Amino acid sequence: MKTIIHKANERGFANHGWLQANHSFSFANFYNKDKIQFGALRVLNDDIIAPKMGFGTHPHDNMEIITIPLKGVLKHRDNMGDEWIPVVPGEVQVMSAGTGVQHSEVNGSNTEHLSLFQIWIMPNKQNVKPRYDQKMFDANKRKNMLQILVSSIDEGHDSSLKIHQDAIISRIDLEKGKTFEYQLKSKSHGVYVMTIFGNYSINENELQTRDAAGVSETSNFNIKTNEDSGLLFIEVPIE
Repeated sequence: MKTIIHKANERGFANHGWLQANHSFSFANFYNKDKIQFGALRVLNDDIIAPKMGFGTHPHDNMEIITIPLKGVLKHRDNMGDEWIPVVPGEVQVMSAGTGVQHSEVNGSNTEHLSLFQIWIMPNKQNVKPRYDQKMFDANKRKNMLQILVSSIDEGHDSSLKIHQDAIISRIDLEKGKTFEYQLKSKSHGVYVMTIFGNYSINENELQTRDAAGVSETSNFNIKTNEDSGLLFIEVPIE
């Protein structure tokens, strides 16, 4: 089993005033030759956006973009006909950029900061028709059990959102003292584990809030919590 550890304080950081951005992988002005990507996972940004601020209209193509609000309200608009759709904590948003899409993302609150994860996964199909979707997920259904949020458009998992990649994004909220075994799809996959909150161990590596671990070259691994912990798993082809 191969394990890489990325501590929270080792991420790239940019303070734009209205935007506080933490980059797990090389992005914008942050470059680290050892943190370009994790398999098909290209971007994992942990952003805090000031009230009424956000990203104006900008383009994307041939990328699977997943946004997970953690606090506040995100508002999304695009050139596919979607006009200022709110996305709130508990919901997940996916956008297949494909042949090209223009969109805007802003903090929908006048008073509260917006906290979110944005994930970019490289697709296994190029130049697909752009598409957008979002879905609410019940937090009670990830208490001490895996909740699948996003999976391949070519597979089942009917309750999940879909992207053009052989990937699975899931969450779990584990109570203190719990042990959980994560099973990978195959040994050609790896999983990037982002700590939303908590303290736990993967094979004697202790991880805390916003620390991350990349695990590959194995069919499974165990997690043992030292306190209540919320984890985000991003499983992608690694080769």
